[in-house]
Order: sequence, then C-alpha cells, then structure tokens
Amino acid sequence: MNNNHIIGVFDDEDALMEAVHEVKQKGFVIGEIYTPYPIHEVIEAMGKKTRFTFAAFLYGLFGALGILAFMYYTAVIDWPVNYGGKPTNAFPSFIVVAVVITILTVTILSLFTFSARAKIYPGKAYILPDARSTDDKFVMIFDKSLSVNNSGDLEGVLKGKGAVEVYEKELKPQK
Repeated sequence: MNNNHIIGVFDDEDALMEAVHEVKQKGFVIGEIYTPYPIHEVIEAMGKKTRFTFAAFLYGLFGALGILAFMYYTAVIDWPVNYGGKPTNAFPSFIVVAVVITILTVTILSLFTFSARAKIYPGKAYILPDARSTDDKFVMIFDKSLSVNNSGDLEGVLKGKGAVEVYEKELKPQK
C-alpha cells in the first residue's frame, strides 16, 4: 500500500477555494482537505453528499412516535388513573415530555451514527498530515499514486493558486 501523498498548505480560505476549483478543473482527485474551521464550500466542491440530516429526521420521527406510544400505553391502557374525573388520555400533557425525549433521542443516535460512520473510537490511531491544520493553515492532500504522471503539474497549480508550501510525505497512523 502506497502512503505517499502530496500536501499543499495554504494561508487563507480564498486561496484554498481557488486552488480547489482549479485542481478539479485540471482533473486531479483531492484526497482530503483539513481546515481549522468548517468551510461548507469545500465539502460541496469535493462532491461529498451526506444523508446525516435524513437519518436525524428519522431518529426524531421514530423517537417521537415511540415515546408518544409508550406514554399512551402507560397512561391509558396499562395503568389508567382517574384524577378528579379528568380523562386518562390527556394528550396535551404528553407533548412537552415527547419533545424533550425526542431531542435526547436524536442527539444520542446522531452521535453514535457519526462515530460509527467516521470510524471514531477510543484509542484509535489518527492521521494528521500537517499539525498546523488545527491552528491556522488549510491543508489539501492528494494521493501520489493517483497523480503519478502529473505531480509536477499539480505542484505548479497549487503554488500558482497561493500555496505557501507543497511537499511530499508518507502518512502513517499516530497514537
């Protein structure tokens, strides 16, 4: 397995975005982009789609239906209690509890979904191509095996679009 990568380091977001568009136009495949803060245009430019919001909606829907069904079963079917002649199916009183537990359900299941999808778990070795990407630099990574013939051209494009540094590195998992 080849772990050699070409890494371009940028100082600002605008130069990174120009480089992303130029590199895509030239036909290079971007492996990953690391930024110190989220940039939604990068995700769109890389062509990555997410179904996370749909999953969260389903978690909320099933969570709300589940808690409402549970409260109805306990208050009306299993243990109906008559408080001063009030009806046992006091649905409006279920709403606040249902909303709170729905939010809790979406949060917990989304956390587990994200962790499973990103393969994040305690003790996992991580790959950080350039430590400055967590501070103030924007890092674009290319697999060298995919751009073997045009690695010089790629370096020229990155430098031309404002990369402060372009270098080659073998990426290894770290503890």
